[in-house]
Parts: sequence; C-alpha cells; structure tokens
Amino acid sequence: MLKKFLKNLSDKPEFMRRAINFYAPLRGAGIHVHRIGANFEEVEVHLPFTRRNKTIMGAHFGGSLYAMADPFYMLILMKRLGHRYHVWDQESNIRFIAKGSALVKGVYQVDDQTLNEIKSKAATGEKVLHTFETDITHVDGSVVAHVTKVLYIRLKKQHRPISS
Repeated sequence: MLKKFLKNLSDKPEFMRRAINFYAPLRGAGIHVHRIGANFEEVEVHLPFTRRNKTIMGAHFGGSLYAMADPFYMLILMKRLGHRYHVWDQESNIRFIAKGSALVKGVYQVDDQTLNEIKSKAATGEKVLHTFETDITHVDGSVVAHVTKVLYIRLKKQHRPISS
C-alpha cells in the first residue's frame, strides 16, 4: 500500500521537484529545481552564485555547473518512457564558455518528437544512444557552459521482441 502511494506521488511533478530539491548532492551544491513540466517534458534548474560555489577566481565552481546538468535528461526519459526501458548516462561533456558570476539556469527538454524517435529506434530491442545538448545560461540568456549528454536507452529484456 505504501509503495503504491509513493509511486503515485512520484508521478506528480511538484512532488518530484520537492524531493529532488532535498537530494543531498544537489542541495549541498546550492542547485535548485525551479520547475518540472506537467508531463515531465522539461526541467528548469537554477544555481545561485554564493560563497559556497564561488572559486578563488570569482566564478561558479565548474563541478556545480556540471552537477546542475547531470541527472536531468535521464530523469526526464525515465519518467516519460516508463518502467519498460533501461535508461543510463553513457557519456557527458561540459564546455565552459564564459565566467558564471550570477544566477545561472539550465533547461532540459525532451519533446514528443524526440521521445517518439527514441521509442521507434528502441522497438527492435537494440540499444539506442541519443545525444542531448543544452546551454547553461545567465538569466539574460548569455551562455556560461555548453553541456552534451549521451544516454543509453534500451527495452528491458522481458519487453524486447522475440528474435527470429
């Protein structure tokens, strides 16, 4: 009963947003999930500029910038694809472009077209490697870092088509 109750709560974006904001690695870095879309299609994450994540050069700590991008594409795909799929981070890259010295944000999106492409490719039972790219920006839109994430997606064994 409790498991079902918690599962139902985790399907609600606002509950998930609050839960993620208590996750120690993100909370400790000052990362805050600002918004999760109604269908988990988008997550907006903020990182204020504080003494906790400021380097001696007066910029955001690069590890905090990366951490604000790390789990969110995987989370979106896990929620949107459902329990029938394995979703793992395969590869990540962050390119620092400009000094981050104010509030920065990252917006991570998986639209319906991309989701359908992934489902179509994964329908054979083979692995799919999908690349996502986004920018971490100041509120005014100026780019601080560019993030590339490659995710591994595959139907779980019991859901794969029987090979001939």
